[in-house]
Amino acid sequence: MLKEYRKTATINAEKFGTTLKQIEKYSLIYVSSENFYWIETKTGMAKLKAGDWIATGVDGEHWPISNEVFQQTYMEVSK
Repeated sequence: MLKEYRKTATINAEKFGTTLKQIEKYSLIYVSSENFYWIETKTGMAKLKAGDWIATGVDGEHWPISNEVFQQTYMEVSK
């Protein structure tokens, strides 16, 4: 039977703008021929492009989220 689930944890995220600070912070690797970056995740390397979001989970792990998916899935939390 198909059931519906909601995420229970919050994440920290920042929109990737190809700044040197972000590239160094996340140790990104640039592939000029394809115009994208690689980011290290828990499951290996993943592609990241300008406008995507870099999420940080509860264990400090990072992963990319496309802007379209991020806008449909997440909402900013008031502190």
